[in-house]
Amino acid sequence: MKLKILLVALLATINLYAVTVNEKPKEVVISGKNGGLVKDGKAWDSSMLKNKVYVMFYVDPDKKDVNEEFSQALKAKDYRSRGAFGSIAIINMAATWKPNFAINIILKSKQKEFPKTIYVKDYNKVLVKKWGLRDDASDILIFSKDGTLLFYKSGKMGTSDTQKAFDIIEANL
Repeated sequence: MKLKILLVALLATINLYAVTVNEKPKEVVISGKNGGLVKDGKAWDSSMLKNKVYVMFYVDPDKKDVNEEFSQALKAKDYRSRGAFGSIAIINMAATWKPNFAINIILKSKQKEFPKTIYVKDYNKVLVKKWGLRDDASDILIFSKDGTLLFYKSGKMGTSDTQKAFDIIEANL
């Protein structure tokens, strides 16, 4: 009986930290030894998720190509020209065997190539721990202009996931 109560309490606690669609996630800051913005090393704060529809990629570097098809389709939509739209790529640096210096070189070149995308390094799985995002994966999240989570998918985006994501973006621009 005690084991059942403990298990229920543990599951309830885990759900307190998980992101939930149609809710604003708990505020999170990634800074200092936990990481930060690629362009200048300053803190990234989830309270920045406002005034635009944001698509966030939270990615294990070893899984960077899992949602490349979605990424290219998103780029082709050119939502920035149609309204208040932004994109964020947060790299789960702790999820890979690759050395940080090598990933940092790649991220700096990506930031130059895509200056309007916000690139963030997460050295200690902050969003895995605080938001319950899936570790060692490619996660896609879409936020409304007020920071409410509208869409969350972990793993490969299928055709129906992609269409749903585009419908959500277009309805909220």
